[in-house]
Amino acid sequence: MWPGQQPPGGERDPQQNPYQQPGHPPPPDQPPGFPPAPPPPQGPPPGPDGGPWGGAPGPADRQRNGGLTAVIAVAAAAAVFAGVLVFTDDDKGSGGGSSDAVVQGPPGSDGSGGSDGSGGSGGSGDPDGSGGGSESSGDLVTPAHSSGPSGTTVVIGEADAKHTLDVYEDLRCPPCASFDQSVGPTIAKDIKAGKYKVSFHFAAILDETMGGNGSANALSALGAALDVSTDAFLDYKAALMSPKNHPEESKDSYADDNQLMAVSQEVYALKTNASFREALREGTYDPWAKKMIADYDASGVSGTPTVKLDGSQLTGSGGSTPATATEFTDAVNKQLKG
Repeated sequence: MWPGQQPPGGERDPQQNPYQQPGHPPPPDQPPGFPPAPPPPQGPPPGPDGGPWGGAPGPADRQRNGGLTAVIAVAAAAAVFAGVLVFTDDDKGSGGGSSDAVVQGPPGSDGSGGSDGSGGSGGSGDPDGSGGGSESSGDLVTPAHSSGPSGTTVVIGEADAKHTLDVYEDLRCPPCASFDQSVGPTIAKDIKAGKYKVSFHFAAILDETMGGNGSANALSALGAALDVSTDAFLDYKAALMSPKNHPEESKDSYADDNQLMAVSQEVYALKTNASFREALREGTYDPWAKKMIADYDASGVSGTPTVKLDGSQLTGSGGSTPATATEFTDAVNKQLKG
């Protein structure tokens, strides 16, 4: 309670000295809260025993000095408090502490709602990454193990391999998933044997025809896996295309980052990889995925899955894309002999 403030539930005694020490009544004819004026320079002290308030000199002087010290201490505290208030108000600038003053963001933010200035977290559609596809800031970041002007050339295999297999897929496409389940292990084996190197291309046909963004979002996550290693890329792609994980055509499951994260737990290299998790949540490779899709759109390939060996399309029975490992191997061997 500040000196002189009314105590709760009653009125202050006008004769009470707010700085009075307990057990010492105030001296007569003295204003509350102020020490007495010094005695005149001539003549004996007013008290009978030389004390300024009629008491003994020693105790009375100590009481007076104690009261003076209390006055000075409280006055100094009040001055410091007032100075703090003035400094704080001045520091607020033109807002003056009004209700419409600008609220600054945490250190490192620009106050725009996201650290990348995009108005959001630069990550998942939801602020906590609990659902929805990733949203990036728009800057093109290319993953490691990619090449080309926009980093959209993804070639895996021995650099000196004499032949190149081009594979065109849509990560949301059920026929592509069936192809990957049947032929994918054979392609992986041929890559290790140096039979050919593989150039991967990705479309987002179902995003366009069915709505949603699962194809593009899964491709962005696959880019994050490619940044870890080419083996992580191949293993994660196989997991995304597996019977256990691949969604039905009508379901846009891969638009959800949580689903993509759950699938990644099946890949040893991605299980606890912090950079992969961050890139997936932040949508780091969203612009890269869009570039990959644009390259497919400009390729002239009309559907997925499609496979070409050294530029010539491979077909199985009925003239369609090989549906089994046997058909695929026969088509490859025939092309190589020809």
